[in-house]
Amino acid sequence: MKKYRDLTEDILMDIYRKLFSSFGARGWWPAETPFEVVIGAILAQNTSWSNAKSAIEQLKSNNLLSPEALNNINLEDLAEIVKSSGYYNQKAKKIKNFIGFFKNYDFKFEGMSKQSANHLREQLLNINGIGEETVDCILLYALDKPVFVIDTYTKRVFSRLGFADERIKYSELQKIITDNLKKDAVLFNEYHALIDYLAHFICKKKPECERCVLQEDCNYYNH
Repeated sequence: MKKYRDLTEDILMDIYRKLFSSFGARGWWPAETPFEVVIGAILAQNTSWSNAKSAIEQLKSNNLLSPEALNNINLEDLAEIVKSSGYYNQKAKKIKNFIGFFKNYDFKFEGMSKQSANHLREQLLNINGIGEETVDCILLYALDKPVFVIDTYTKRVFSRLGFADERIKYSELQKIITDNLKKDAVLFNEYHALIDYLAHFICKKKPECERCVLQEDCNYYNH
C-alpha cells in the first residue's frame, strides 16, 4: 500500500508562501457582486473559465444578472443566453433551481450570511445540480465562509506533492487540508486561487516541472 506524506500546518503554509511569493495575489473570484459569483460558479461547471465568463457577459448585456430577472425569464430563453458555457440546458435548470432556493432569503445574501457554514452547505447541497465544489465556491467566494474548495487541480497538485492519491474523495482531501490550517476565509480564498493558477499554467497534465517553485518539495519531480 502506497504511503503518503503527512500534511502539517507548517508544510501547508510553506507551500502557500512559496506560491504567493512566485505568483502574487490572484484577485479571485473575478466578479462585481456575490450574486455574480454564484452564477459564475454554476456556469463554470465542466468548462473553462473563459466560456463561463462569456456566458456571464451575455447575461449582463441582456440585463439578466439579477435574481429577479433570472426568476422571470423562461428556461428556454435562459439556456440560449448561456449557451457558450456548454451543457447549457442543464446549467439553465441549475440556475433556476438556485433562484428557487434564493427566494427563501428574499433574494438577499444578508440572511444567508447569518447562517453557519455547515448549515448553509447542507441547504445548498440539496439544490438539484449543485455539487460540493460549486457549493463551496459559493460559501467561500460569495459569502466569505472559511470553506476550502477542492477541485481537480487541488487533487492533482497535492497528489504530485505526495500527500494523497489523485482519486481521493473530495471530503477527505478537504478535511486533510482544513484540519491543518487556521480557518480563515481570506487565506482559503487566496490559497485555492494559487493552487489553481499553479495547476493551470505549470502543474498541467503534462507538467512543466522546471518552472515550478515547489519542485524541491515534490514527489513527482524527485522520483
